[in-house]
Amino acid sequence: MENIEEKTVAEIVTENIKTANIFKKNGIDFCCGGNVKVQEICKKKEVDFNQIKEEIEGLDLITSLSHDFDSWELDFLADYIVNTHHKYVAGANQIIIEYSDKVASVHGHHYVEVVEINKLFHKLVIELKAHMSKEEMILFPYIKDMVLADKSNEMLIRSHFQTVKNPINMMEHEHDAAGDIIKEIAKLSNDFTPPEEACNTFRALYASLEEFQNDLFQHIHLENNILFPKAIALEVKLMQ
Repeated sequence: MENIEEKTVAEIVTENIKTANIFKKNGIDFCCGGNVKVQEICKKKEVDFNQIKEEIEGLDLITSLSHDFDSWELDFLADYIVNTHHKYVAGANQIIIEYSDKVASVHGHHYVEVVEINKLFHKLVIELKAHMSKEEMILFPYIKDMVLADKSNEMLIRSHFQTVKNPINMMEHEHDAAGDIIKEIAKLSNDFTPPEEACNTFRALYASLEEFQNDLFQHIHLENNILFPKAIALEVKLMQ
């Protein structure tokens, strides 16, 4: 993005809706109060303009890295999921909820679907928080124990849940439920397409929800299709 110094907050967000999250987390109003140059509002808010500029320019550099997830050790993959996807969910939740609450409150009388979207996302946040906690506290540590036992040729101490298939079955069921919720949100939002007259907060909500969906699907793919089947196979090997 060129000439950031000369653009207003609203102009920047209009050019790239993903910049809305950068302004949001720095307490800068990009919607109703967005018609002010970004340098001016940064000075007023005592926010580092150069940091804002760097983050905005960084959005243009983000690429989808091609990782060979299937070749990774299971303990490394589990850590990657926590540090990348669990961390993303935790960070995105609050921002999206703020967007969703505001859009539902301001526009829900005219666009009734945003009220239901708001309810569904709140439900999704609650379910994912409990889900990720169980993975981080129970399932993933056991998978790491299996990897360690395999590498050191030591006997695996069987967990209280008897077999890793039991928590995995639960996690997969919860994945299905989360997937159903985000798919319903996509349907209600016409695949995250805001109305032509939508304000920037409305547009930021739908853009953030679409990004959330994409991350969630990748997150579920890594677990359902790579981590979980390999964890089951490793446990069978260790129990022979």
